[in-house]
Amino acid sequence: MFSTLRFFEGFCLAGIILTLYALRIELCPPGKRFMITMVASFVAMAGQFLMPGLAALCRNWQVLQALIICPFLLMLLYWSIFPESLRWLMATQQFESAKRLILHFTQKNRMNPEGDIKGVMPELEKELSRRPKKVCIVKVVGTRNLWKNIVVLCVNSLTGYGIHHCFARSMMGHEVKVPLLENFYADYYTTASIALVSCLAMCVVVRFLGRRGGLLLFMILTALASLLQLGLLNLIGKYSQHPDSGMSDSVKDKFSIAFSIVGMFASHAVGSLSVFFCAEITPTVIRCGGLGLVLASAGFGMLTAPIIELHNQKGYFLHHIIFACCTLICIICILLLPESRDQNLPENISNGEHYTRQPLLPHKKGEQPLLLTNAELKDYSGLHDAAAAGDTLPEGATANGMKAM
Repeated sequence: MFSTLRFFEGFCLAGIILTLYALRIELCPPGKRFMITMVASFVAMAGQFLMPGLAALCRNWQVLQALIICPFLLMLLYWSIFPESLRWLMATQQFESAKRLILHFTQKNRMNPEGDIKGVMPELEKELSRRPKKVCIVKVVGTRNLWKNIVVLCVNSLTGYGIHHCFARSMMGHEVKVPLLENFYADYYTTASIALVSCLAMCVVVRFLGRRGGLLLFMILTALASLLQLGLLNLIGKYSQHPDSGMSDSVKDKFSIAFSIVGMFASHAVGSLSVFFCAEITPTVIRCGGLGLVLASAGFGMLTAPIIELHNQKGYFLHHIIFACCTLICIICILLLPESRDQNLPENISNGEHYTRQPLLPHKKGEQPLLLTNAELKDYSGLHDAAAAGDTLPEGATANGMKAM
């Protein structure tokens, strides 16, 4: 019964986390989305740091469980106090509910509907006869670019959360003979501290490199830490067996701990950025579905940890090699993703399809970009007619409508 109830508790917590994540993204303006997401991450980490202290004070798992569940009673008021996402209502053509919500906002904010939101209500009145149109995540299969972006982020999320356990086991040592309780608090706070530093680094890196550049940098660091740990440490282990080499097992352990810390630091950032990236590029009509796929991939990556534990660490080295190879594949795939920094959220699937890949580095002044954005795309419908009529292009113009340098 305990295991069954714990399963349903985790089942419900996954839905709460997904819904809150999507609402945060949809309520924030483009320039504030990442900052608010990081604030939520820091709040979650504060709870993680407080958890061992609560456990020490309670001294009884039943009391601790009740103490943790008490704040969730406030979620019962969520339905009546917190409004539905207006962005989602408009995207799914639920205009009647959207109209009521807009009027509710204007009353609460003491706004004048005829002056402050002039033109909005008449447009909604015209669309009230349209039926709501909800979209299933399965519709992504028929798209050209959107499904590729979601699959790439799913693989990134799976790799980031999966290889994180490999680094954690290498740092803590899966052959340590010390009883678990003596090392529990040190290991717990070390892992939480690395996650905190990783989030702080994400704030700086994403500010300067953007979403895609930051994800690429952290994935490269993860791959380097993994490959060096697998290759260099084996080489050091072989040399340490020779008496004249001057290397001892302590040198190998120090290198292993260093690479593990770097790997845990980078892999945590990869997993977090993959989830955030997916929330930004997935259209509003299927945002929860896309987020669910990426979070499910993250859960599957974390699921590999207890599987290895059940087999008494057999296959641990192969487990690490597989994820190390996945990091190399992910580095290539990240280059195919679009950049979503300071971009408006896509509302429907067609908007999501228009998120195209841009170069990592901005082109130089006066240089013609190889990939045009949607705003720069030209209408070529009249080219054939003009050629048939014998018209010639103006001097200094090119076929794509841009002046030659």
